Amino acid sequence: MTAELDQFDLWAGLAGGLALFLFGMDLMTAAVKRAAGEHLKTLLGRVTRNRFLGALAGAAVTGLVNSSTVTTVILVGFISAGLMSMAQSVSVIMGANIGSTVTAQILAFNVTRLALPMIALGFLLAFQTRREPWRDYGRMLLGLGFVFYGMGLMSAAMVPLRTNETFIDFIAALANPVAAILTGMIFTALVHSSATTTGIVIVLAGQGMLTLETAIAVALGANVGTCATAGLAAVGKPREAVRAALVHVLFNVAGVLIWVAFIPQLAALVRHVSPAGDVPRQVANAHTIFNVANTLVFIGFTTQIARLVEWMVPDRPIAADEPLKPLYLDAALLSTPAVAMENARRELGRMGTYVADMLDRALPAVLGNSRGALHALEAMDKPVDRLHQAIIAYLGRVSLNRLSEDQAQTLMQLVAMSNDLEHVGDRIATDLTTSTRKRLDEHAPIRPEAARRITAYHADVAKALRQAVRAVMEEDAALAAEVRGMKREVTGLSRDIARERFRHVPDRVDGALMAYVREVEIVEILDGIFKIARRIARGEIETGAEPEPDAPPVAAAAR
Repeated sequence: MTAELDQFDLWAGLAGGLALFLFGMDLMTAAVKRAAGEHLKTLLGRVTRNRFLGALAGAAVTGLVNSSTVTTVILVGFISAGLMSMAQSVSVIMGANIGSTVTAQILAFNVTRLALPMIALGFLLAFQTRREPWRDYGRMLLGLGFVFYGMGLMSAAMVPLRTNETFIDFIAALANPVAAILTGMIFTALVHSSATTTGIVIVLAGQGMLTLETAIAVALGANVGTCATAGLAAVGKPREAVRAALVHVLFNVAGVLIWVAFIPQLAALVRHVSPAGDVPRQVANAHTIFNVANTLVFIGFTTQIARLVEWMVPDRPIAADEPLKPLYLDAALLSTPAVAMENARRELGRMGTYVADMLDRALPAVLGNSRGALHALEAMDKPVDRLHQAIIAYLGRVSLNRLSEDQAQTLMQLVAMSNDLEHVGDRIATDLTTSTRKRLDEHAPIRPEAARRITAYHADVAKALRQAVRAVMEEDAALAAEVRGMKREVTGLSRDIARERFRHVPDRVDGALMAYVREVEIVEILDGIFKIARRIARGEIETGAEPEPDAPPVAAAAR
């Protein structure tokens, strides 16, 4: 009975401790993403020119959010948008590996006795305060407390394993570095978290069940195993994502191959630079030294590595039937609302550019006599509808997160813009083409003078639409204000067109009356598009403004 009880305590302690550890990691990471997410893009975007600053930025971002996947996805967005080359991103990916060691350094602190006070204080901050930043800080502390408490439970549960023959034989087999590396690699690939593997290794090493050399070998394997997560995240993604994941794999595998023969020397080094007898700290320091050294070795070859992965994963042409296939709506970013919304903003930029191109192509189709051009214009609306649905669905999933008021307002602005752009596409592909077909059926030609005036009016509307889209993409309120300021000029021009054209209605020219009707109809449709452009610009101006006193909390509505 005692043996059965011991077995129950052992597995209950291990499973429960691991569950608390993983829950705490998830809670802490989610809170940090919410608190720091707004600054991630800015931090990475400012270091695209210097490989060493790029590595530092990659380390900082990954250390903050405890996720190299988030860092990689941000980079993919930068590369796709032309803001960063593949070569520039390589150093950031290398730095992300350094950032992933921050968790190991935190876990090496022997603060199990502080776990429950951290949980208590974190709970008070998370659930008893009203200010969102403090609630996030409370969740961070609460998550960290669960991490340390889970480690304490696992450590206590593992004590009987010191006399378990099966476990002793397994540990003895890990004395072979290759076996230890494979174990770390497989376990990390299964749990999708190198931090979990490192935490368990630190517990085992702290209990004296693993030698420092074996612990280092398992940690090296975890570095390779974490590539499985990056690889899975890249499946079905743009070429830039596949290349970024490949850089991650090549860098980690090459690093392990270099160090596998020098594990004893690395162990001797960390014993020398770490507190005597503090094996958990020695394991954490070995993990950090390994990744820093690898970065220093390979950072001089970022250009060559970029060329290699571009050769291994060549570009492929975009199919003609999918010009607006989503590129940035990555599910891996849903737990980081600020970054997810930034990627949705990029998709809206693509959608806005495409719709503006539709508007440009609409003018010759509307003024001409080709029904084939009208059919081609109608076909351009289908990709707009598909991308609109994808963006709305993605933002809907983002809204399930706990959002700050600013984030919720930004989300609603992006939703409104997506709806507005889809509406513009409909006005072009449906309203303009229908009006033109009626004119062709009525044999009502547009007079050259009217065509010239409509062309000038169309140019102003197209300019307003492009500037409104650009204002949102660049978060430029001044540019948005310029679009709003175009109202007097554009409205006056539309009145002039209607007034001038009306003078020719009494002309004894076949189709003069119907031509007038269709010309006014074109101007009214373009005027509707101009109003939508102004509405998009107004959304950018209003984003970030204080909510009205009687307005309901935006964050609550988003949740």
